Amino acid sequence: IRDILCMGGRPIATGDPLRFGEVDRNLTKIISGDVISGIAGYGNPIGVPNICGDVYFNESFNENCLVNVVALGVLSEDELIHSFVPKDAAKEGYDIIIIGKPTDNSGMGGAAFASTDLKEKDREANKGAVQEPNPFLKRHIIESTCDLFEILKAEGNLDKVSFKDMGGGGNICATVEQVERSGLGAEVDLKKVHVGMEDLHPSVIACSETQERLCWICHPKLTAQILDHYNVKWALEKVSKGARASLVGKVKEGNYVLKYGDQILVDAKPSDITEGLRYDREFREPKRELHEPKYSAPEGEALRQLLLAVLGSENVCSRKPIYERYDKVVQGQTVIQSGQADSGLITPLRNRDDVSKEGQKIGVSLTVDCNPRQSRISPYWSAANAVCEGVRNTAAIGATPIAFTDCLNYGNPEKPEQMWEFVEGVRGIADAARGIELKDYPDHCLPCVSGNVSFYNETEGRGVDASAVIATLGRMDDVFKAVTMQLKKSDSHLYIIGERKNELGASEYYHQLGLHREKKSWLGENVPKSDFQKTVQESYAVVDLIQNGYVLSAHDISDGGMIVALTEMMLGGDAVGVIGSRIQISSTILPLDTYLFSETAGFVIEVAGDKKENTEKFLHEQNVYFEYLGTTSLEQNLTVQHNSFVAFSLPLSELAQVWGESLRKKLK
Repeated sequence: IRDILCMGGRPIATGDPLRFGEVDRNLTKIISGDVISGIAGYGNPIGVPNICGDVYFNESFNENCLVNVVALGVLSEDELIHSFVPKDAAKEGYDIIIIGKPTDNSGMGGAAFASTDLKEKDREANKGAVQEPNPFLKRHIIESTCDLFEILKAEGNLDKVSFKDMGGGGNICATVEQVERSGLGAEVDLKKVHVGMEDLHPSVIACSETQERLCWICHPKLTAQILDHYNVKWALEKVSKGARASLVGKVKEGNYVLKYGDQILVDAKPSDITEGLRYDREFREPKRELHEPKYSAPEGEALRQLLLAVLGSENVCSRKPIYERYDKVVQGQTVIQSGQADSGLITPLRNRDDVSKEGQKIGVSLTVDCNPRQSRISPYWSAANAVCEGVRNTAAIGATPIAFTDCLNYGNPEKPEQMWEFVEGVRGIADAARGIELKDYPDHCLPCVSGNVSFYNETEGRGVDASAVIATLGRMDDVFKAVTMQLKKSDSHLYIIGERKNELGASEYYHQLGLHREKKSWLGENVPKSDFQKTVQESYAVVDLIQNGYVLSAHDISDGGMIVALTEMMLGGDAVGVIGSRIQISSTILPLDTYLFSETAGFVIEVAGDKKENTEKFLHEQNVYFEYLGTTSLEQNLTVQHNSFVAFSLPLSELAQVWGESLRKKLK
């Protein structure tokens, strides 16, 4: 949120990709409950809607959960504020101002703590590295700062300021990074920084990562105005004890000098502080024995029970017990909420006086993706598939993918096998991004506009499953054309887009089948391998079909395979669906269970009854593989017919109970 604010933008949405340990462990239930409460308890008061997210549970996260966040903001290009000072800042005597919560010892060493191998014996000592947030102060800072943006813009002074969030490294990093890029230095007096505790050591004032703080560097003619804005007009002190704006230093030529009164603590070239060390890490692929399990394909009642097991899995079932805790509609711009579709959708320009009515219909979508279990077979394909899934999830509501950002969560880079996972993950992301052409700019690939890397995600020497989490941004010119995943009508037509393949490796089906047969998880070998060109063809074809009004609902095929995608379309986000479906499978050369549960990429789409011919003609013209699955029905059942026999039939009520309530029961 602060990163967006420091660009001059207004935060408009967030998403939360989460990774927890085995769901049946009491510790996992406690940790996940506290994390979800923390997201709700902080996110809801600051007034920014949470519109997307995902969650996975497995044993690799038992002692090291991952809590990632993506945030989205909006601003006009002429409102952009940089995080570096102008070249003449030293000559003009620019001032350095710290605003927000008083610095204390919470978060001391937070960034270092986040990049260390956790050990049980250090549990208590590590608690001080966790920051203590104040969402009500944050909301006040957001509103007061956006007000200041308007004032600076009206006065033509946006080019006379630099602005930066205080993240890793606290006061010292926020100040030195803004001057170093411009080849300048600074003098900062830590004794002038407002603090919330007595007798804080200067190193704590310098480096503590206390929350709710920002750093302005401004032309001296603006200094009094900025101080007065926060201290008098918006009276930070009245919102939170000790909060204020303080003048702490000046931009100068030469070195970065950090003082505590008359005591000089640091006197160094700014680049010596900001530049990292370059490591040439050894990496090698670990020795593994991967193979496809041998088993007799289940039929009839056994296949029916396995579908229920997959639907009830903590990695497939409804996430409603999580996202129901979040405010998804604050700001009044949300069009599609979490759980309703593959992407969240908002109208960021709604009700802006400077935007036309057509402009106010523009939508921005957001989705997050990454299957960590796939990285056990191939960290390359796990990462590449995450990029491609983000494209499909965006297309499934009718939006066009325009950019992505990545949050790379890996183990210890000092261990060659874990460094190899990182190398492969980055390679997978890069190859996928280069292989995805932008729809409206076919000579340009999908850009990665930001991101971060988190290493040392391991406990007692065991790393987490490599997790390259991808957040994808999409755009729609008219949000009224967007579709959700829930089936809309009876007697409409169901199609599968994307050829089914024998790609059950790392699937939820193999996991559940192994538990049923041998009381242990099966992994397999044939992990899904996204075809980048087909991802583009299929996704953009779905976008065009939705934009032309042919498609009533759509859902991408991922965890659980085609049959899970179809079931989720029947149930909708709230598991209260009323429309069933009857599908006929006869042309496949794959075993029935492979066809149903393979996690090969693709879509299931619902086509209006009178659009069948037009849809098939269009897909043929676009050289997109598709199969006719069947029809929707007011009979509230999922019926799967294989050749001339009914393989199984399940009532909608039973599907809703299993898919809709399993996570709630497991987290109790």
